[in-house]
Amino acid sequence: GETVMYSMWKIMCFFYFKPHKHISLHQIHKIMFFLAASYDPFKIIFDEHVSAHLHEWIDLIFGYKQRGPEAVEALNVFYYCTYEGAVDLDAIANETERKALEGIISNFGQTPCQLLKEPHPPRMSAENAFRRNARLDILPPNLFDQLSKLRSFKEVVSDGLPLVQAVVPRNQTRSFIIPGSDILVTVSANGMIGTHSWLPYDKNIANYFTFTRDPSVSNPKTQRFLSGPFSPGVEIGSQVLVVSTDGRLLFSGGHWDCSIRVTMLGKAKLVGRICRHIDVVTCLALDLCGIYLISGSRDTTCMVWQVLQQGGFSSGLSPRPVQVLCGHDQEVTCVAISTELDMAISGSKDGTVIMHSVRRGQYLLTLRPPCESCLPAPVAQLEVGIEGHIVAQTVMEGRSAGKEKYALHVYSVNGTLLASETLDEKISALHLVPDYLIVGTQQGNLHIRELYSLSLAVAPLALKVPVRSVSVTKESSHILVGLEDGKLIVVGAGKPEEVRSGQFSRRLWGSTRRISQVSSGETEYNPVEPSAK
Repeated sequence: GETVMYSMWKIMCFFYFKPHKHISLHQIHKIMFFLAASYDPFKIIFDEHVSAHLHEWIDLIFGYKQRGPEAVEALNVFYYCTYEGAVDLDAIANETERKALEGIISNFGQTPCQLLKEPHPPRMSAENAFRRNARLDILPPNLFDQLSKLRSFKEVVSDGLPLVQAVVPRNQTRSFIIPGSDILVTVSANGMIGTHSWLPYDKNIANYFTFTRDPSVSNPKTQRFLSGPFSPGVEIGSQVLVVSTDGRLLFSGGHWDCSIRVTMLGKAKLVGRICRHIDVVTCLALDLCGIYLISGSRDTTCMVWQVLQQGGFSSGLSPRPVQVLCGHDQEVTCVAISTELDMAISGSKDGTVIMHSVRRGQYLLTLRPPCESCLPAPVAQLEVGIEGHIVAQTVMEGRSAGKEKYALHVYSVNGTLLASETLDEKISALHLVPDYLIVGTQQGNLHIRELYSLSLAVAPLALKVPVRSVSVTKESSHILVGLEDGKLIVVGAGKPEEVRSGQFSRRLWGSTRRISQVSSGETEYNPVEPSAK
């Protein structure tokens, strides 16, 4: 078998390293497959051997060993006429010389284009591929596939202080706290920043999570705060607070000097302050990849900013906006952006939603959400999905104070109204995921609605405390809800068999500390009706 395999390897090398115009790569593959199939033990050995050395062949034919000193060292040098760009036949006036060169090229063959200038990585072995597939089984289940099994757990972050932002950044490269875990960023209503440790699963308890509270939030001497002050009339919330996708920076608006500020989360150090708007910045939004930030202001304009990168990490904002977008008659109240779909969207108190292109800043269309009254309904919140669906939330004034009505509208990427729904509850938080819309209300309910119809996908989850922020973890395994009383509610689905049956084997955990950490994440939230004042 080894002799046959060695012979076959020589044949393949001959065909690949000495290209011939009469034999294509497809024919070579058919020859190899026929010979390998005729000898089953050889086929297995041959496949593994080729897989282990495939990158070496790529380096020789298409890679960094095709030309230069590396090619000389690898004895991979051919006649100079066979290389791409070595001879320009059209520039040779002498017909005899041109035909001679054409004959030489036809005789020696044609070397492929050089595609790579660096070594190609080796292919993963079958054993490693099997181990990798086994690891995929421990990923946490998608929450939205198990909506009938929702359960809520509580974590106290800032007791008594409203939790206005709680998010797990999407593209973290390493943990700030515990290796192997992510960070969960929280911001309280007083501007206090927390960077907690978050592990969405354990290999033996996939549905649960590990949450380790940032010790700095409970110690007055180590607490970290956003630099202020904020402008009167601006409420610190998720509308004016955006975390970079790598979890290193916090972008904030609403400041008295009309600036957008950039704060490094690790030390709560102000690293950027950009003043381009001529009035207070009322809303911010970041695109899915963390490339562009969009801001809206009381000056009726929106600006698109590029997020600067340094060493692969977010380092700040461009000093000048990429685009300045106009069109509203009143204050911009909400913005959303999708770089992939080239969409920059803004909503205003004037009741309009305007769409521009990101790259050129061109006006595309205006949407006017339907309203029962003759007066336009201000647009309070906006979300844009990965397929371009636009969700707008409007506020319709009632006949008396406190009787306002809140409506949700879903549009297609082309601006076609797909569905509208009126709610009696005040919407205080909104988050869009593929196929679903998550709504938090001032009355303390969490709605999960079908995106295309806005109908309830499951009965509302009663949290009994006003909701201040809503986000979904990057694996779509949990919903993070910030409440008015400072609690972080983690909504998951299902319950592991080990816990249901009471089988707590210590070999699953590795240490007593691990058990206590997971137990803290198993504290179910049983809300009590707030006492009447």
